Amino acid sequence: MNKIPVYFMPGLAASSSIFERIDLPAATFEIHLLEWFMPKKEEPLTDYAKRMAEKVVHDDAVLIGVSFGGILVQEMAHYLNLRKLIIISSVKSNTELPRRMKIAKKTKAYKLLPTGLLQDVEKLVKYAFGNVIKQRLKLYEQFLFMRNKEYLDWSIEQVVCWDRVKIDLNVIHIHGDTDEVFPVKNIKDFINVKGGTHMMILNRFRWFNENLPKIILE
Repeated sequence: MNKIPVYFMPGLAASSSIFERIDLPAATFEIHLLEWFMPKKEEPLTDYAKRMAEKVVHDDAVLIGVSFGGILVQEMAHYLNLRKLIIISSVKSNTELPRRMKIAKKTKAYKLLPTGLLQDVEKLVKYAFGNVIKQRLKLYEQFLFMRNKEYLDWSIEQVVCWDRVKIDLNVIHIHGDTDEVFPVKNIKDFINVKGGTHMMILNRFRWFNENLPKIILE
C-alpha cells in the first residue's frame, strides 16, 4: 500500500519543529515538513502560496496548517490536487477574525507593532514580568524560526488583511475552545479540542496523535 503523504505548515514565524511530537503510524503515513521562506517585497499572499505549493511534490496529499500556516494552506490549495485540507488553531475566512484584528485592519494599527523586538527574544525574556510570560517567551525562542522584521511585518499584514470572505466547505477545522488568538466565539463548524489553547499543537500533541489518523482516513 502506498503511504499517504502528509505535509505540515507551521504558524507565523514558527519552525517545523513544533511538529516534533506529532507521531502518525509510519505504515500508513509519510510526514513532510514545510518551512517559511522570505516573501518578496510586497508579495501578495496568493503569489507566496503558489511558491510554497511547489514544495508539495505529491499528488493527493494531505495538507495541514497551523494558525497563519492554516491561512496559507487554504491559499495553496488553489494550486494543488489535495486529498484533504486541515487547519489547526486558525480561521476559514476573515469573518472569523477577532474584532481587534478587524479594527487593526481599518485603522492600520498593525503597522505600529514593534516586530523588531522579536529579533531578540532573549532580551524580551530578560525584561518580561511574571513566570507565565517568561515561559511563553522561552517557548517562542525555542520554536521561532523567522525573526526577520520584513517577514514579520509582511506576515501580520497578511493575517489582518486576508481578503477571503467565502468559507471553503471542504476545509476540516480543528480548534481549541480556549484559543486566545482566534477566540472560539467567532469560529463556526469545527472539531473542538476541549481546553485547547492557540499553542495546543505543542501541549496537546497526544490528542493529535490519537485523532489525526482517524480524521485523515475518514
